[in-house]
Amino acid sequence: MEKGRLWWAESWSVDPWENLAMEECLWRRTGPGEAGLFLWQNRHTVVIGRHQNPWKECRVDALERDGGRLARRLSGGGAVYHDLGNLNFTFFMGKDLYDFGRQLEVIARAVRSLGIPAEVSGRNDLLAEGRKFSGNAYFRGKHADFHHGTLLVDVDLERLERYLQVSPGKLEGKGVASVRSRVVNLKEMNSRVDGIHCRRALREAFEEEYGELGAPLSLEDLVPRDELVEARGRYAGSLWRFGHTPPFSAAFERRFPWGQVELHFDVVSGVVRSCALFSDALDGELMAQVPRALERASFDPGALVEALTGTFGPEGPEEIEDMKDWLASVLT
Repeated sequence: MEKGRLWWAESWSVDPWENLAMEECLWRRTGPGEAGLFLWQNRHTVVIGRHQNPWKECRVDALERDGGRLARRLSGGGAVYHDLGNLNFTFFMGKDLYDFGRQLEVIARAVRSLGIPAEVSGRNDLLAEGRKFSGNAYFRGKHADFHHGTLLVDVDLERLERYLQVSPGKLEGKGVASVRSRVVNLKEMNSRVDGIHCRRALREAFEEEYGELGAPLSLEDLVPRDELVEARGRYAGSLWRFGHTPPFSAAFERRFPWGQVELHFDVVSGVVRSCALFSDALDGELMAQVPRALERASFDPGALVEALTGTFGPEGPEEIEDMKDWLASVLT
């Protein structure tokens, strides 16, 4: 793109992996002195920060069982839920123009233009009457930076709470934990507000700050299809979504009629590296086989249950069948 150019574009895809891939492709094309605005939406998705643990932040199995998708973005920060009641924005800036505080104020100004009080809070949140309607994160590159975030317009807050709720069990690790905040939909503050109003308000506030934008750019003309397909494949792949999970440990405990069981997992890149079992069950030899069966399995309920089935058969001892049901429920 050209030095000093102002531009905007919008995606009508609701595929989170495609939109994150497009975002990366647009960032790679952003040069010095350039400012761009990208508007996009995802359907039924949890997006986690680059250094987060998906199992700590999200009920992954429940999300995917309900037809949702898990995505990991390039930027840091916490986990967020996206549906079509959420509008996402990305500011692309040459290194000389990037100013996070200035960009946050553009968003606040856009929301105020809709008759909703908006203020910047802390490092990266926007609030209306003390409740959060926008979370923001950023990625700093060598040639250009981008800052992106969400506007909660009319999000399904019940689903947001469901999928972002941490599963039972104690999980500890080096990943960055999301900060849970009281949230509010902009539509609750002004019943006439919808996604179209918010798109227009963001464009107008961006123009007021940086200059006239003109017509939207064609994404198809900007980014070759094969480049986008390759990037989408990376974002959709298990290596990026789960393999970049920081090492973590998980511990689960349960009392059964036949004894107490405590399982400890060390997980690296989404795979159980080691497992320890503590139990007062009478069949000590049976219990000793469980950790060996679970090691090297993917850390998700289906894979763990399959690992036990592979070792003990489809109808194993009572203790094993109880543990299958337990693992299937505790990680869902």
